[in-house]
Amino acid sequence: MRAITVKNIPDDLYQRLKQSAAENRRSLNCEILVCIERTVQNRKHEDVQDILARARKMRQKTRGHVLTDRKFDEMKTAGRP
Repeated sequence: MRAITVKNIPDDLYQRLKQSAAENRRSLNCEILVCIERTVQNRKHEDVQDILARARKMRQKTRGHVLTDRKFDEMKTAGRP
């Protein structure tokens, strides 16, 4: 396994990590690994071209449906169907 060193951890962050580790009955090292895993796993690495293709498809679906401030206010006043 690889090892890394983290330097210059602010005191308040260190204390929060220690507290979280204690609450979760984990070592500080294990708590840091869990935090890193959650952060990295939650990020989806989508291809920019895929994102643009979805945006273009959505624009095609809504073409011709212009929502003006007046129409928006009318819809709010009337309520939702």
